[in-house]
Amino acid sequence: MKLHRHLIEQIIATLAEIFARGVHADKAIERMMKAYPKWGARDRRFFAETSYELVRWWRWYWYLAGLPDSEYNKVELLNDGKVWRVWAAYWMVQHGEAPPFAECRGSWNATVKSRYDADVLPAIRLSIPDWLQERGSKEFGREWPELMKALNEPADVFLRANTLRITPVELQARLEGEGVESHRVKGLPDALRLSVRKNVFTTQAFKDGLFEVQDAASQKIAPFLEVAPGQRVVDACAGAGGKTLHLAALMQNKGSLVAMDVHQWKLDEMRRRARRNGVSNVEPRLIEDSKSIKRLADKADRVLLDVPCSGLGVIRRNPDAKWKLSEEELDRLEKLQQEILVSHSRMVKPGGKLVYATCSLFPSENDRQVQTFLASHGDEWKLEEELSLRPDREGYDGFYAARLVRKS
Repeated sequence: MKLHRHLIEQIIATLAEIFARGVHADKAIERMMKAYPKWGARDRRFFAETSYELVRWWRWYWYLAGLPDSEYNKVELLNDGKVWRVWAAYWMVQHGEAPPFAECRGSWNATVKSRYDADVLPAIRLSIPDWLQERGSKEFGREWPELMKALNEPADVFLRANTLRITPVELQARLEGEGVESHRVKGLPDALRLSVRKNVFTTQAFKDGLFEVQDAASQKIAPFLEVAPGQRVVDACAGAGGKTLHLAALMQNKGSLVAMDVHQWKLDEMRRRARRNGVSNVEPRLIEDSKSIKRLADKADRVLLDVPCSGLGVIRRNPDAKWKLSEEELDRLEKLQQEILVSHSRMVKPGGKLVYATCSLFPSENDRQVQTFLASHGDEWKLEEELSLRPDREGYDGFYAARLVRKS
């Protein structure tokens, strides 16, 4: 493959943005591609895939490049020279030769081959922080290496047909007409899996609001809430509205769907997406204080709590998250999750149902949180069903959900 120096320079600059300045990988990559609109499809794919792979395997290639492992995540010690070495190690592993650039010459090139087969700490080989290796081994035992291996694989792209406007079969044909090949997904009636990764946001089908990009695991959460047209439903941690829009479609645009979040900009983005999807039964509400929750006490037939979490289950899509997360932050999130579960569950009317969900895999964020809640509220609530999805089993993102029923 012919290497264009300009393209590699932009990869180096993007990695510096992600690791030295803390910019989210998807934003940094998107920004760079917008800055170079004349790049062809091949260059754009090479740039994006290479950048994500280096973020995903950063610690491993840092080690192969012969750099001190103790410095792999120290922002103040990062410079362009080290990033070039990391990229060169990646290139040598993938193609078996040193790149033809001055920044990639040096005796350290031999280090890559000698280190590749050497014994190394599991955290380095899995390319994760030490604390995550320890936590994962503790919570998953022997399953952890294979689970983490699956989390280090790129994720497939799934679409959810907007059934308010089109059927999945019709969407599949429409996309094929625009050069996007897809397949139906067993067990997910509204889902399509792309045969080849493509930028579907430029298609007319997307602009017409015929689908949303949503992982297969995420598509299982809204149906798990068991909503029906005409109900009063609350999505209490709505974010930008991915599951909110799915709930609206399942409700056939009938009834009341209150979408709540603590960030106004996320609700604004949800409004924009709702207009494109033709959703009319959603009422966005900003959570300003505890009164925002108390006003809905005992009024909802269904409540979805897709709570803030570590995001371990979706690091295939957000590989930089594992470098930003810390054990202290995880402890803070677990405390917040229990607080949300206790306070927001009061919105459910007697006989109603609540789904507690995370895009995490840690039992401490999932079933243990539900058990803790039931230990103090079991006289009022009962567990009806749990759902657990893992990339090493189903091949989807990692998700957990528990459906609870408030006793009449």
